[in-house]
Amino acid sequence: MWRGIGILTTVLFAIASAVITWPQFFRLERTFPIAQIVSLRGMVALGFGVLLLLALLLALGRPLRRFAASLAIIALVATVANVAIVATRGTGADDLPEPTAHSLRVMTWNTAGEATDPGEIAHTAVAMQADIVALPETTEENGEAVAVAMRELGHRMWVHNAYYPGWDARSTTLLISPTLGDYSVIQSSKDGSSNTSTVPSAVAMPVDGDGPIVVAVHAVAPRQTHMADWRDDLQWLADQCASNDVIMAGDFNATVDNMAGLGSEGGTLGRCTDVASATGNGSVGTWSTDLPALLGAPIDHVMVSKGWEPTGSVVIRSKDDSGSDHRPLVVQLEPVDDAG
Repeated sequence: MWRGIGILTTVLFAIASAVITWPQFFRLERTFPIAQIVSLRGMVALGFGVLLLLALLLALGRPLRRFAASLAIIALVATVANVAIVATRGTGADDLPEPTAHSLRVMTWNTAGEATDPGEIAHTAVAMQADIVALPETTEENGEAVAVAMRELGHRMWVHNAYYPGWDARSTTLLISPTLGDYSVIQSSKDGSSNTSTVPSAVAMPVDGDGPIVVAVHAVAPRQTHMADWRDDLQWLADQCASNDVIMAGDFNATVDNMAGLGSEGGTLGRCTDVASATGNGSVGTWSTDLPALLGAPIDHVMVSKGWEPTGSVVIRSKDDSGSDHRPLVVQLEPVDDAG
């Protein structure tokens, strides 16, 4: 009987390890609670490593040696697989390349409402030479304060906003440099007739039609009661990236694992690819600042379609005490002339 229980436990552990390591194969990457577990892949790798050590300790006892050895082998495979995925996506590049005459820098930072001082945001954006700044959970008033502070530092920006009535989390602000031309947030984004479900995203179009579509993103968090809305938000965001000249930046509340199956033409989400994953920072957690970066969830992204080539990215870890529970992400892009 005990032998049968051991075999059953080993089989169940193997299945659970496979599901947690690669839920896309089982089409569970957007299913509660697998979606939440896989978003913390660094933590998952650490967890399997701990289980490996425990199994090896159990194997020291003769009665449990075979059972523990089986568990150890499974834990070892899962640990190696998760560490390999983390390493492949990138564990951290510390700086950006020198900008060229045509470089574009994009910053996103979920500011947690009034928790982050506008001056702190402004100084960070100016220091990083950001041309586009996406600020989920930032009111238009605070966005204007950021823009004023940036102007005083010699870096002018236009302020755009989309909001739903309620608290700060239901407001998303987008700053765009005047050097990119005039932009306007489309009406369906402002009135919510075509937008993310619970917290807003701002879709800004160039007024003269010359320039990228810019989307400041905020998808609802995948709490158990909001899973359907979260899945709808990710599909809506994928639909926004349907052309070759789109830049999306913000709090997607999802990792690239959660986005499996939502890409097209080689993209991660719609036609867009994840810049951090392409430039060595795909495994660096942007949430929560309470966790070490490699154990956190990389849920804040900048994504671009084929009109832009990612050349660098950095997750800023020096602002963990700024008030927000998210880390800023800054990327550098170069235009692709033959993207059409």
